Amino acid sequence: MPANNPARVGPYLCGPGQPLLVIAGPCVLESERLTLEIAGRLQEMASRLPISLVFKASFDKANRTSLGSYRGLGMEEGLTLLAKAAAETGLPVTTDIHESHQAAPVAQVCDLLQIPAFLARQTDLLIAAAETGKAVNVKKGQFLAPGDMLHVLNKLVAAGAENVMLCERGTFFGYGRLVNDMRALPQMRQFGVPVVFDATHSVQEPGGLGGATGGQREMVEPLARAAIAIGIDALFLETHPDPDTSPSDGPNMIPLDQLEALLNRLLQIRAVVETWN
Repeated sequence: MPANNPARVGPYLCGPGQPLLVIAGPCVLESERLTLEIAGRLQEMASRLPISLVFKASFDKANRTSLGSYRGLGMEEGLTLLAKAAAETGLPVTTDIHESHQAAPVAQVCDLLQIPAFLARQTDLLIAAAETGKAVNVKKGQFLAPGDMLHVLNKLVAAGAENVMLCERGTFFGYGRLVNDMRALPQMRQFGVPVVFDATHSVQEPGGLGGATGGQREMVEPLARAAIAIGIDALFLETHPDPDTSPSDGPNMIPLDQLEALLNRLLQIRAVVETWN
């Protein structure tokens, strides 16, 4: 049976004819106070905009550049905090899983499970995510062609996943830089599932700060504009009140107080694109 399109993500539908799904939040969970502040402000934005919003934060960044980098709060404390954010804001939440055994407990809290790009081909991880019955968002590996994601999709569907989204987040270009082949967006959409564009990880510069990942925050909006104009179903954006103090991916994140204006500009483009269909 093919996957749903539109896909159901908690209370939302994501796909053709539906509001833009925005997946937003900090890269990694830092503290209860900061998490609830960001989630609350995102919920307020969502109430003013014609979007569906999912709150995102990672309990463990298992693929940091260096061993000493901050990884997060861990699964038990992180899931407790994500559950609290969901309860206080009413927003569905998502986080990434890195190992098969994490899928079931994460699905007790999250309406959407995220598969990191480096793990997009990990069959056992995909099967475990599919077997939870929750929606799954798979980030296209930086080393994969768009067509390779059809095999990823087929694994998920064969394991019982009904609500799958595929996410573009840039492709390796030599060393220390990613580029976006925008052809990937319509090509993956042809598989019959919603497509997500990850605007903030697309501007990463892996290892650009020596022992940490760098990035070009100023390039987030131009890329997001292009993706919206091409036609996407969901947008992934990491945000933080003070990105430069974030322990992970700060150079790529959008300052929280700039996010609503950015979304408004992108929605204006989307409104024009919708008149072409």
